[in-house]
Amino acid sequence: MITANELKKYHNLINGDQTPASTGDMLDNIDPSTGKVWAKIPRSTIEDVETVVASARKAFPSWAELPSIERAEYMRRIGDLLAEHGEELSALETRGNGWVIRETSYGLIPALKQIWYDAAGAASEGSEGETIQMGKSSFGCTLREPLGVVLGITPWNAPLFTFTIKAAYALVAGNTVIIKPSEHAAASSLRYGELLAEILPPGVLSVISGLGSEIGDALVSHPEINKVSLTGSGTTAKAIAQTIAGNPKPLIFELGGKSPNIVFADADLDKAADGITGSIFTGNAGQLCVGGSRILIQRSIFAEMITRIKGKMLNPEITRLGDPMNPESTMGPIANLAQYEKVCSYIDLGVEEGAEIVFGGRHGGEVFFSDQPQLSEGYWVEPTLLKVNSNSLRICQEEIFGPVATVMPFDTVEEAVAIANDTSFGLGAGVWTNDLSRAHQMIRRIAAGNIWVNTYGRVGPGLPFGGFKESGYGTDSILEYTHKKACVIELG
Repeated sequence: MITANELKKYHNLINGDQTPASTGDMLDNIDPSTGKVWAKIPRSTIEDVETVVASARKAFPSWAELPSIERAEYMRRIGDLLAEHGEELSALETRGNGWVIRETSYGLIPALKQIWYDAAGAASEGSEGETIQMGKSSFGCTLREPLGVVLGITPWNAPLFTFTIKAAYALVAGNTVIIKPSEHAAASSLRYGELLAEILPPGVLSVISGLGSEIGDALVSHPEINKVSLTGSGTTAKAIAQTIAGNPKPLIFELGGKSPNIVFADADLDKAADGITGSIFTGNAGQLCVGGSRILIQRSIFAEMITRIKGKMLNPEITRLGDPMNPESTMGPIANLAQYEKVCSYIDLGVEEGAEIVFGGRHGGEVFFSDQPQLSEGYWVEPTLLKVNSNSLRICQEEIFGPVATVMPFDTVEEAVAIANDTSFGLGAGVWTNDLSRAHQMIRRIAAGNIWVNTYGRVGPGLPFGGFKESGYGTDSILEYTHKKACVIELG
């Protein structure tokens, strides 16, 4: 048994130094595969907030004055650093939120490196301007300048990815950055910050952990914070908007989703089945904002597609719940107890609402790991598919954020579009068809920020990632982290 003295302790990054909370208090981080404490993180205070913001503000002028090409070189060096520490960071991410090691090692870390390199390549974009002839002896010009201190608030389902996408573009634009990770899975972010401090000047990047209820308002409302970028829940976004109402500042909100995955009869059905299962029954147990949680299948192929999806998910070579640190495991646990209880409650609710369980529905470590006592108290839910006859059910309208999807038939394009748009969210959608005209029609008609045709979830440099409606607004891109200033010069 690990004792309190043997637990790994992590610290805030403030002014380039590893810094405990001012009170010395710490919070437990739980390994969701076991339900046991595995690490300690700082329980920061309002005093710590003042210290970290002052440090970031002090570092801003000299960082902003650097030529963009020099800031780009810092980004490249960080990308190179990840090659040396990728194994450590992927293990911390897996331990902290249960995302299986086979994905954090072979998918996540390369993606993080690429983001830093992409940010380096975009550096000049953040300092470009335009010149406009105003008259014979006058002209106008525009220039871009960094905002100041940017606060990035990251979620527990993908701490390192969201840390990177917020910090890289804000930093290369000339801002200093403070990252506030979720208290449920902060260890990987705190270690990440420690590593990045080996490269960046003191105060340019800071990481502070703690309870959102204790330091969140102080951070977002601080007058020296110039922009807030949140990846998280709609509830948190609304609270932030209310908190800063008296001191408005620009916001980026990347929030939840209830994304449709639509299969037409002319699609490549094997490819569609792979895309459907891979969009929601994931290595991090469906805990992704853009998960394809509403599956819509044209009625003429409905039974056939259900058979294909069920065959894939009941194949033990494809679906293997297990220790997320084991490279053979394909799905890990739910990331924390509160979310586990929420997901379980939605499965029960679905049955109460009249949904038919196609497969899955079971939960609890004791169900799956009676022969592995170390996993029996973890937060385990198996992939679950619920057949429904109406999109009005709560399980179709509310974000579950777990390995749970609904499936229902449709007949026409018009019906598919109506069901797809019958949601308060608008983050993503998948369309599976070999009809190019229909594909373009669906792209135009679905109200979502990201549409994928014959693929799902792919992102890349040059493409924004953001949502419509209650899925948020704004994107983590270099121009979002700059002001555009105009000036006019009279020469005569």
